[in-house]
Amino acid sequence: MKRSKVKELLSMQAGGDVLAKGWVRTKRGNKEIAFIALNDGSTIRNIQIVVDKNETTEPVLARISTGACIAVEGKLVESVGSGQSVEIKAGNITVYGECDPMRYPLQKKDTSFEYLRTVAHMRPRTNTFGAVLRLRSQMAYAIHEYFHSKGFVYLNTPLITASDCEGAGQMFQVTTLDLNNVPKNKKGLPDFTKDFFGKQTSLTVSGQLEGELGATALGEIYTFGPTFRAENSNTPRHLAEFWMIEPEMAFYDIQDNMDLAEDFIKHLVKYALDNCIDDIQFLNDRYDNELIERLRGVIDTQFVRLPYTRGIEILKEAIANGEKFEYPVDWGTDLQSEHERFLVEKHFGKPVILTDYPKDIKAFYMKQNEDGKTVRAMDVLFPKIGEIIGGSERESDLQKLEQRVEELQMSRKNLEWYIDTRRFGSCPHSGFGLGFERLLLFITGMQNIRDVIPFPRTPKNAEY
Repeated sequence: MKRSKVKELLSMQAGGDVLAKGWVRTKRGNKEIAFIALNDGSTIRNIQIVVDKNETTEPVLARISTGACIAVEGKLVESVGSGQSVEIKAGNITVYGECDPMRYPLQKKDTSFEYLRTVAHMRPRTNTFGAVLRLRSQMAYAIHEYFHSKGFVYLNTPLITASDCEGAGQMFQVTTLDLNNVPKNKKGLPDFTKDFFGKQTSLTVSGQLEGELGATALGEIYTFGPTFRAENSNTPRHLAEFWMIEPEMAFYDIQDNMDLAEDFIKHLVKYALDNCIDDIQFLNDRYDNELIERLRGVIDTQFVRLPYTRGIEILKEAIANGEKFEYPVDWGTDLQSEHERFLVEKHFGKPVILTDYPKDIKAFYMKQNEDGKTVRAMDVLFPKIGEIIGGSERESDLQKLEQRVEELQMSRKNLEWYIDTRRFGSCPHSGFGLGFERLLLFITGMQNIRDVIPFPRTPKNAEY
């Protein structure tokens, strides 16, 4: 008999023989009947298995406990209990894998997210993480579907790179040198000419620079892949390994860029509500009863577009009226999450796109405004999250780009290929980056970024 997934079984009409396979969530009953809640990961909901103890050998039932993996053949019948329309009256039960209830790390009682991170290999079996991981999968599909529908080319950019996109230097080195006997050059520094690539290389912090190469040939591209940052940060918003979606578009100015970012994120939120409502409803009911309302609010509102300078003025007015911030507010400083969330949650009550940042706090590749002090940057700020998208119109003027590289004392050696795009057929172009895990924080209502990725990589933590 062909197996039916639990999600399919719950939508079927009663009648007929079925085969279900999955893991036991609970087992209860009395002397005559046992009730088993079975889940196979296809849905947040379980299907109930009803076992007549007079028709099933007791040794089989004795081997079944929470966490065990079983197969059940039986009749799909109407359920007499509440919560489901159908259930399975068990005929034959096969135990694939027993589970020691005394050692099983997922007990029936509520467990903290901190504990579950220590057993990340088992936490996908919980209702919460099953919901989160299904949402993660659906959002990945929705991203590809969105860009494909708009004619974008999916470009694979390298994970190993010799350039530092952000200029921050917080990168993981990639090397095959013997760390117990590192070859040195005449200056006493590691001799990377003897390394695998013949130069110093690292894991990428962004696919943007290579993405721009694609945009200046293919028109509109997007990347979607893992990125890495060796930042010693243990906040609920940072990971050392995370995923980024980075579209780059030829002939887009900053206004086009903002329009695309707003449309893109609204599409993703709507897709989640339209296709993943069972999982979202569970997370709404269990952890955040404003989640669905907040998601719908994003779709139904026009994002505020606010110059950085005006944002600073608003924050200073708030301080004058008694608002307290941990970090200072001055023109020329980067906004902290508390400032961003004040603008979004308290002042405007809707998402904000902050524009025209001081050039000294932004990356070298951003297009300079005529005032010589600001650049055509844009950050999309969301409730509960702060910055969720960062982007800009890119500097297309060769002389200005070279001058900015020189001002920041960046090494041109590994950037000549990038500068070539301004030498040979330069064009106006723009792009942005959406942190996938930050999107998932918003979609799921989870509070810690470590809980929206299967296996989080953070300082002193690289399990599994």
